[in-house]
Amino acid sequence: MLADDMACDARNPWPGTIFNNAHHHINVYGNDAEVDYRGDEVSAENFVRLLTGRHHEGTPRSKKLLTDERSNILIYLTGHGGNGFLKFQDKAELSATEVADAFEQMHQKKRYNEILFIVDTCQAESMSNEIRSPNIIGIGSSKIGQDSFSHHGDSSIGVYVIDRFTYYVLNFLEKLDPKLAHKTKLNEIFRVCPESVCMSTVKVRLDLYKRNPAKVPITEFFGNRPTFSLVDIADEPSAWLNML
Repeated sequence: MLADDMACDARNPWPGTIFNNAHHHINVYGNDAEVDYRGDEVSAENFVRLLTGRHHEGTPRSKKLLTDERSNILIYLTGHGGNGFLKFQDKAELSATEVADAFEQMHQKKRYNEILFIVDTCQAESMSNEIRSPNIIGIGSSKIGQDSFSHHGDSSIGVYVIDRFTYYVLNFLEKLDPKLAHKTKLNEIFRVCPESVCMSTVKVRLDLYKRNPAKVPITEFFGNRPTFSLVDIADEPSAWLNML
């Protein structure tokens, strides 16, 4: 979901790119970036529909979260927010209650195995506080009562380009050796942005999570390759219908 088409904006001096910092080290809008929801499609309502599978008739497959009880899901939200809410497009808000309700529906419908829920916004901790469904980790870039901050600006475009927490998470992930990433454990991401550099207190909620994050490979949520099941439609004609 990408609310602003920054890559193709006429004011972007480098069309088709979005960089992680003012030195243009990483183009985060590379060839492997897929955007399924753009502009006004990015709404709190559509986000909840995506999670719960309650789509309008005719919604294409590419706009659906086709997960099941075996799926580990990473949800990463960043933007403006406050105590118990995150703004969408400055027009609507996604509340912590709505998030908790959506996750419970996902649990009841067997739409996930585990969820890593990360929020980078002011008072981000509050977005995880009402969750009661099992096997979910909540990470917030700031505790309740605190703001989250941007990292630095790009003078060529006159805006801040990335938030502090997201900057250090991306920096940590980019330094991982792809061949050895599976040896890196999930708990290491909890420490990538200490208060000395984040200027806020990162909060992690683990009481709903059954496993020890120190033993969970980070590739179960980041950087892993999707797996596919091949079905011979000639032997199972109904499989084609299930794909529609």
